Parts: sequence; structure tokens; C-alpha cells
Amino acid sequence: MNDATPSRPPRRSRPVKVAEAIKDWVVSKGLKTGDRLPGEADLMARFGMAKSTIREAMRILEAQGLIETRTGPGGGSFVGRVSTGRARALLANYFYFRGLTIGDIYQMRRALEPVMAEDLAGRLTPAQLDELRALADACAEPATDLDEERAQHVASLRFHARLAEHAGNELLGFVVGFMAEVLSDITVSRELFAPPNPELRRTGHAYQIELIAALARGDGPAARRVMAAHMETAQRLMEGQEARVLSRFIEG
Repeated sequence: MNDATPSRPPRRSRPVKVAEAIKDWVVSKGLKTGDRLPGEADLMARFGMAKSTIREAMRILEAQGLIETRTGPGGGSFVGRVSTGRARALLANYFYFRGLTIGDIYQMRRALEPVMAEDLAGRLTPAQLDELRALADACAEPATDLDEERAQHVASLRFHARLAEHAGNELLGFVVGFMAEVLSDITVSRELFAPPNPELRRTGHAYQIELIAALARGDGPAARRVMAAHMETAQRLMEGQEARVLSRFIEG
């Protein structure tokens, strides 16, 4: 028999509890980004808390990006909006020291990106498709030096990040875009672009061009198949790059 006492969740401070209550109230009232929040005295009365507690709760919400405070005429507290960039940066910090591998990232990419590609087929505008072609064409020719090689890797992943921004499912798009951003950071920080990998560039460009064609003609199943093959090939080649870099580090 296990006599260990179940651990209790950590106690939340009063300002944290009030901050959560304010968030719940904003949702219940259907307030939107930019809507004004009640003044300090009103919040004190509404939540039955002292001025210091209300002020600390508001500072917590402001630090989270959920409210904005403006001074001067017409100032006050307003419902804010956490930007995609800020949310991804905070999430990236969570994983920063956890040693994510290429395999970890591609396990997610292979599961999600083919689904997203199928959903996007026939939904992109000519301008959006042209932008994707421009990103793909940045990798059409071999790089002339390592700086250009690095830029091509970043552009290739930016292709997938832009696709994610057009996703109809906002959560799916956020996760896919986050993975592209993390992979781009890992590629640069671990120098996975060196030495150059001609097969990675060539196959990546070919898959992206084929994918754009499927998206443009609205062929969802084809878009899914192309993206699945793209992810499978990219994982194999990127894991090869990762292994070479690791062996170089060990030998050094």
C-alpha cells in the first residue's frame, strides 16, 4: 500500500485569484479587444477587494498582455490581445532548455501539416499563392555560401509558417507556425545548415512547388499526400544533418 500523501496544488495568492476572476468576468460579459474595463473603484466594489489587491491583479493581467493601460485624456484599462509572436515566444521559453530534437518536432509536423494542407486546398487567394511561390523560389538554386544557405533554410520554414497563418483552424495554425519557428531557431542555433545538403534543398523546393499546384487547383487529397511525403523526406534529411553536427561536436 502506498502511504504517500497526494500532493496538493500550490496555493494561489489573492491577486492571482482576483486576476482570474476578472478574466472570467470579461468573458462572461462578452467584452472584446479594445473595450474599456471598469475603473478601480468599481472593480473594488465588484470583487470586494482592497485597492492594493485590485492594482496587483491588474498588473498581473497587464504583464500577461490581457489588458492595456493608457494614461491621459480618455485613458484607463482596456481589454488587450496577446499577439501571436508574444505567445510563441513565451511558449518557446518553456521548451528552451528541454533539448527538443528534430524527431520531436517532426513527429508533430507529420501529424498536423498534411491535415492543414488538405484543408487549405482551394481556399488561398492568388496573392497568397504568389507569396508562397516567392518563398519557395528562394530555394530554387544552390546557395553560394553558408550565409545564403542559412537564409534558404529560414525561407523554406517561413513558407510553412505563412501557410499556417492562413489555416482555417486557428489552433492548428498556431501550433504549426510555432513548430516552424522553433525548427528555424534550432536550425540556426545548431548550425544545421552546415554543411550544405543539396538533396534537402532540392527535394524541399520540389515538394513546395508541387504543393502549391495542388492548393491552387483545390485538390485536397493531393495536397495532403504531397505534404506527408515532404515531411517524411525532410525528417530523414534533417535528422541526418543533426547527426552530422553532433558527431562533429563530439570529435571536436
